[in-house]
Amino acid sequence: MIRVAIVEDDPKAVELLRSYLERYEKAAGIAVDVTVYSDGAEAVECYTPIYDVLLLDIEMPHLDGMTAAGRIRAVDPDVIMIFITNMAKYAIKGYEVGALDFVLKPVSYFAFALKMDKAVATLESREQRSLLVPTEDGMLRLSTHEITYIEVIDHQLQIHTEGRVYTMPGTLAGMEETLSGANFARCNKGYLVNLRHVAEIKGNSVVVGGDELLISRRRREEFLAAVAAYYGGGGR
Repeated sequence: MIRVAIVEDDPKAVELLRSYLERYEKAAGIAVDVTVYSDGAEAVECYTPIYDVLLLDIEMPHLDGMTAAGRIRAVDPDVIMIFITNMAKYAIKGYEVGALDFVLKPVSYFAFALKMDKAVATLESREQRSLLVPTEDGMLRLSTHEITYIEVIDHQLQIHTEGRVYTMPGTLAGMEETLSGANFARCNKGYLVNLRHVAEIKGNSVVVGGDELLISRRRREEFLAAVAAYYGGGGR
């Protein structure tokens, strides 16, 4: 799955891009999760570094797309930016904030799909850590990005993803060492959480992949610090 954020103030343009993403999703066989921000100011205010691709209009009220891109890039060095504009001369400035490319309005599906192909190829070319997990048919190489959290039950590791749970032998301490540097943190002695998938923290629990996990008193300070560092420092 790739996560795409649309930053666009024109509702008709938003719907067009949504329809193109749905069409691309079917054509490319890639699940696409879409979030919409109505202008640059909202995008900057609400932004967390969880997106793979940003589609940004340049000319918007309150805060233009170029300025918004600069502020977002400061906290997220990895997100792929594609500008959507009426004038190519504005889009050229996008390379100053590390934009991948731009699309001229009116946007055709063919041009849009080419840019998305380029974005997907970029994502695939980036090194992703992975785990080999056992399945009924053998072994599967699972990207760490797909893992929501890992728990230990009866001396077996349960590897949770958004659609399936894989079981494998091992210890949580060993897995924590294996995933060192991959933005995982313990919320208690029984769970190792992928910070990329933290949706909410409420009281003494954290919501990850739709599941609510307990944050222990012993781990609370360290875990909250890890979450704050990830979302405040542009972690991926």
